[in-house]
Amino acid sequence: MASLKVLKGNEPGRLFELEGERWVLGRSPDCDVVLDVAAISRRHVILSEEAGGFFVQDLGSRNGTYINDQRVADRAPLRHGDQMLICDLLFEFCNPPTDLLGGAVPDGSSLLGVLVGGADSASDDDTSTIMATVDVSQGAKSGWAISSAKPEAQLTALIEISNNLGSTLSVKEILPKLLDSLFKIFVQADRGFVVMRPQPDAPLVPVASKARRPGDEDNMRVSRTIVEQAMEGKQAILSADASTDERFSMAQSIADFQIRSLICAPLISNDGAPLGVIQIDTRNQLSRFTDQDLQVLAGVANQASIAMDNARLHEDAVKQRALQRDLEVANQMQHALLPSKSPQVPGYHFFEFYESAYLVGGDYYDYVMLPEDRFAVIVGDVAGKGVSAAILMAKLSGDVRFWLAREPDAAKAMGEINASFSSHGWDDRFVTMVIAVVDPRSHTLTLVNAGHMPPMLRDTNGNVIEIGGDQAGLPVGVIDDYVFESYQRELEPGDFVTIFTDGFSEAMNSRRDLYSIEKLAEVIGNNEIGPHDLGQHVLNDVRRFAGDFPQSDDMCLVCFGRD
Repeated sequence: MASLKVLKGNEPGRLFELEGERWVLGRSPDCDVVLDVAAISRRHVILSEEAGGFFVQDLGSRNGTYINDQRVADRAPLRHGDQMLICDLLFEFCNPPTDLLGGAVPDGSSLLGVLVGGADSASDDDTSTIMATVDVSQGAKSGWAISSAKPEAQLTALIEISNNLGSTLSVKEILPKLLDSLFKIFVQADRGFVVMRPQPDAPLVPVASKARRPGDEDNMRVSRTIVEQAMEGKQAILSADASTDERFSMAQSIADFQIRSLICAPLISNDGAPLGVIQIDTRNQLSRFTDQDLQVLAGVANQASIAMDNARLHEDAVKQRALQRDLEVANQMQHALLPSKSPQVPGYHFFEFYESAYLVGGDYYDYVMLPEDRFAVIVGDVAGKGVSAAILMAKLSGDVRFWLAREPDAAKAMGEINASFSSHGWDDRFVTMVIAVVDPRSHTLTLVNAGHMPPMLRDTNGNVIEIGGDQAGLPVGVIDDYVFESYQRELEPGDFVTIFTDGFSEAMNSRRDLYSIEKLAEVIGNNEIGPHDLGQHVLNDVRRFAGDFPQSDDMCLVCFGRD
């Protein structure tokens, strides 16, 4: 008698015996099989027996009916072992064939095969295929499954697989050894291969293959129909006769290579993503794979997936260590581009501090000695952080030195720096920058600001003002022919200029409070701190404010003043 067994749902293991020729399943009390689930339609699906066969007809339900993970568009055949999913309820349809004496036919054998002593003589037009699936999306529930054929050889091969998977951290080494061992387990196998996706959206590519006959190695093609079904459903698949299996009827490669029986298991990563598939197949109609073979392959695939995850983690760690070494070298090179010491200018004193949020950063400062005893102080902030910002900073520092040495007018020099930077087409990259040129003979300060925060000047009375803000122009890299303006004033004795990047004004503490420009101005204006100690005092106060909270931006501070 046909029956439906609940595999997943409210009452796992419950059996609905199907008497008669037609059964309506749904939420309505009038149905033959009442399914008390809100998502199921009142009259959801009809099961019927016609001429010895069983069929499923969906009644236009809202959430659909699925047979072996394939949605029933209208009507579909139902065979022994098929799984039917209705919303959250998973059923197994049970209707084992019987021999002429009324006994059940062993799974994996046709009726004719039993009568003639096991030989399979299924005709070419027979579409009734013995098949099964194993859900591997959550990993193997138990260890290795050992089939009854040659258990000693199978156990030896499984131990070999386990040792190989545990002793290597290279994906390229894992897979060929895996196939060699699988051929010892499945002595009927003619071909085996592993296909994987290099990236999540990349096409499948073969990464390992094996053929029992040397001549078959030249024509190793993959049936994407089977592979994609295994990956999308995250199920291991057994088809006792792939050439007549309706699931794969459109797969030309099955016909081309006369595949008769196959087992296929997906490789699933720790996060549940399908990595690829292991498939073993045979052309021999008399040597079909069994459910137990499928369990073995599913277990092997699960262990292989774990080994591949470990191998990937190891490879990522090796790459990360190499990247870390490269970044450390880049950090050393970047600091080599910064001044090694402050200028020695009579009557003036300097303070500088630089720290990137990562090993390399985009903030930048420099001192450039110019003709006629003048000197320039430069502070810049490249948009962004990390390696790309550091590379742009290195390029920019060379342009700044070149044009300041060539062009005596600081505003025109900034224009040339901007034109050179813009000519490379850095897309949305830009740089805010301040160039301060001081003539110690006349104590004249000339300031050119390209979109940066105005510097702060403290006089001898402790008054703090922002300078050059009205003349500030656009950042470097926004408009290639932008004309910059300059700001000038005379530096009086005791005047102290502070130029900073937003890593100081926007420093953050554990409460997510910002240090702020106002707080910075207040600290700079503290008249109890002498000019020579003011730069260090600002740095110490910002550090006290931030505490142990991780730095989120590059920090650059340059101060200079007249004695």
